[in-house]
Amino acid sequence: MSWAASTGGYTGDMVRDVMLQAVENRFTGALKADREVEWLSGDGSCYIADDTLKFSRKIGLKPVTTPVRSPQSNGMAESFVKTIKRDYETIKRDYVSWMPKPDARTALQNLAIAFDHDNESHPHSALKYRSPREFRRQANPPT
Repeated sequence: MSWAASTGGYTGDMVRDVMLQAVENRFTGALKADREVEWLSGDGSCYIADDTLKFSRKIGLKPVTTPVRSPQSNGMAESFVKTIKRDYETIKRDYVSWMPKPDARTALQNLAIAFDHDNESHPHSALKYRSPREFRRQANPPT
Protein backbone atom coordinates (compact mmCIF):
# COMPACT_ATOMS: atom_id res chain seq x y z
CA MET A 1 0.00 0.00 0.00
CA SER A 2 0.92 3.59 -0.36
CA TRP A 3 -0.79 6.88 0.29
CA ALA A 4 -0.72 10.56 -0.44
CA ALA A 5 -2.32 13.52 1.25
CA SER A 6 -3.15 16.88 -0.17
CA THR A 7 -4.64 20.12 1.00
CA GLY A 8 -6.15 20.40 -2.49
CA GLY A 9 -7.13 17.85 -5.12
CA TYR A 10 -5.13 14.97 -6.54
CA THR A 11 -3.29 15.05 -9.84
CA GLY A 12 -2.40 12.26 -12.22
CA ASP A 13 1.24 12.67 -11.17
CA MET A 14 0.26 12.07 -7.53
CA VAL A 15 -1.75 8.97 -8.45
CA ARG A 16 1.14 7.56 -10.52
CA ASP A 17 3.57 8.22 -7.63
CA VAL A 18 1.28 6.32 -5.26
CA MET A 19 0.96 3.46 -7.76
CA LEU A 20 4.71 3.10 -8.10
CA GLN A 21 5.29 3.35 -4.36
CA ALA A 22 2.63 0.68 -3.74
CA VAL A 23 4.36 -1.67 -6.21
CA GLU A 24 7.77 -0.97 -4.68
CA ASN A 25 6.37 -1.58 -1.18
CA ARG A 26 4.58 -4.80 -2.12
CA PHE A 27 7.29 -6.27 -4.34
CA THR A 28 10.37 -5.34 -2.28
CA GLY A 29 11.68 -2.41 -4.28
CA ALA A 30 10.71 -3.78 -7.69
CA LEU A 31 9.63 -1.26 -10.30
CA LYS A 32 7.08 -3.71 -11.72
CA ALA A 33 4.74 -6.22 -10.12
CA ASP A 34 5.77 -9.83 -10.74
CA ARG A 35 2.16 -10.62 -11.64
CA GLU A 36 -0.81 -8.52 -12.69
CA VAL A 37 -2.47 -6.83 -9.71
CA GLU A 38 -5.82 -5.08 -9.87
CA TRP A 39 -5.70 -1.37 -8.99
CA LEU A 40 -9.18 -0.33 -7.84
CA SER A 41 -9.96 3.38 -7.95
CA GLY A 42 -12.72 5.85 -8.52
CA ASP A 43 -13.34 7.29 -11.96
CA GLY A 44 -11.96 10.78 -11.34
CA SER A 45 -9.91 12.35 -14.10
CA CYS A 46 -6.60 11.75 -12.28
CA TYR A 47 -7.33 7.99 -12.20
CA ILE A 48 -8.58 7.53 -15.77
CA ALA A 49 -6.15 9.82 -17.58
CA ASP A 50 -4.38 8.12 -20.50
CA ASP A 51 -0.97 8.69 -18.87
CA THR A 52 -2.17 7.04 -15.66
CA LEU A 53 -3.72 4.04 -17.42
CA LYS A 54 -0.61 3.47 -19.56
CA PHE A 55 1.68 3.83 -16.55
CA SER A 56 -0.37 1.42 -14.46
CA ARG A 57 -0.11 -1.29 -17.11
CA LYS A 58 3.63 -0.64 -17.52
CA ILE A 59 4.24 -1.41 -13.83
CA GLY A 60 1.99 -4.49 -13.77
CA LEU A 61 -1.25 -3.00 -12.48
CA LYS A 62 -4.63 -3.65 -14.05
CA PRO A 63 -6.69 -0.47 -13.66
CA VAL A 64 -10.26 -1.14 -12.51
CA THR A 65 -12.66 1.67 -11.69
CA THR A 66 -15.66 1.30 -9.44
CA PRO A 67 -18.86 1.23 -11.47
CA VAL A 68 -21.22 4.15 -10.99
CA ARG A 69 -23.99 3.30 -8.53
CA SER A 70 -22.51 -0.08 -7.68
CA PRO A 71 -23.41 -0.90 -4.06
CA GLN A 72 -21.00 -3.86 -3.94
CA SER A 73 -17.99 -1.83 -5.14
CA ASN A 74 -18.96 1.13 -3.02
CA GLY A 75 -19.36 -1.16 -0.01
CA MET A 76 -15.82 -2.51 -0.43
CA ALA A 77 -14.43 0.99 -0.91
CA GLU A 78 -16.35 2.37 2.05
CA SER A 79 -15.22 -0.52 4.24
CA PHE A 80 -11.62 0.21 3.28
CA VAL A 81 -12.06 3.94 3.97
CA LYS A 82 -13.66 3.11 7.34
CA THR A 83 -10.61 1.00 8.24
CA ILE A 84 -8.24 3.76 7.17
CA LYS A 85 -10.23 6.35 9.12
CA ARG A 86 -10.19 4.13 12.22
CA ASP A 87 -6.43 3.63 11.87
CA TYR A 88 -5.96 7.35 11.25
CA GLU A 89 -7.97 8.20 14.38
CA THR A 90 -5.70 5.89 16.38
CA ILE A 91 -2.61 7.46 14.81
CA LYS A 92 -3.99 10.94 15.38
CA ARG A 93 -4.66 10.13 19.04
CA ASP A 94 -1.34 8.34 19.62
CA TYR A 95 1.02 10.40 17.46
CA VAL A 96 -0.30 13.45 15.68
CA SER A 97 -1.85 15.16 18.69
CA TRP A 98 1.60 15.93 20.11
CA MET A 99 3.50 16.50 16.84
CA PRO A 100 4.23 20.05 15.71
CA LYS A 101 2.01 21.17 12.81
CA PRO A 102 3.11 24.69 11.88
CA ASP A 103 2.27 24.14 8.21
CA ALA A 104 0.87 21.52 5.80
CA ARG A 105 4.30 20.24 4.72
CA THR A 106 5.40 19.56 8.31
CA ALA A 107 2.06 17.95 9.16
CA LEU A 108 2.32 15.60 6.15
CA GLN A 109 5.93 14.69 7.00
CA ASN A 110 4.91 13.90 10.57
CA LEU A 111 1.93 11.90 9.37
CA ALA A 112 4.28 9.76 7.26
CA ILE A 113 6.46 9.16 10.33
CA ALA A 114 3.38 8.20 12.36
CA PHE A 115 2.11 5.75 9.72
CA ASP A 116 5.54 4.16 9.46
CA HIS A 117 5.89 3.77 13.23
CA ASP A 118 2.35 2.41 13.54
CA ASN A 119 3.00 -0.20 10.85
CA GLU A 120 6.52 -1.15 11.94
CA SER A 121 6.63 -0.84 15.72
CA HIS A 122 3.22 -0.31 17.31
CA PRO A 123 1.63 -3.51 18.69
CA HIS A 124 -1.99 -4.13 17.64
CA SER A 125 -4.24 -6.25 19.84
CA ALA A 126 -5.99 -7.78 16.80
CA LEU A 127 -2.56 -9.04 15.62
CA LYS A 128 -1.71 -10.61 18.98
CA TYR A 129 0.26 -7.51 19.97
CA ARG A 130 2.50 -7.49 16.93
CA SER A 131 2.92 -4.64 14.49
CA PRO A 132 1.31 -5.09 11.05
CA ARG A 133 4.69 -5.54 9.35
CA GLU A 134 5.87 -8.00 12.00
CA PHE A 135 2.60 -9.93 11.59
CA ARG A 136 3.06 -10.11 7.80
CA ARG A 137 6.70 -11.18 8.11
CA GLN A 138 5.75 -14.01 10.44
CA ALA A 139 2.80 -15.05 8.28
CA ASN A 140 4.88 -14.99 5.07
CA PRO A 141 8.49 -15.88 5.94
CA PRO A 142 11.01 -15.47 3.10
CA THR A 143 11.71 -18.67 1.22
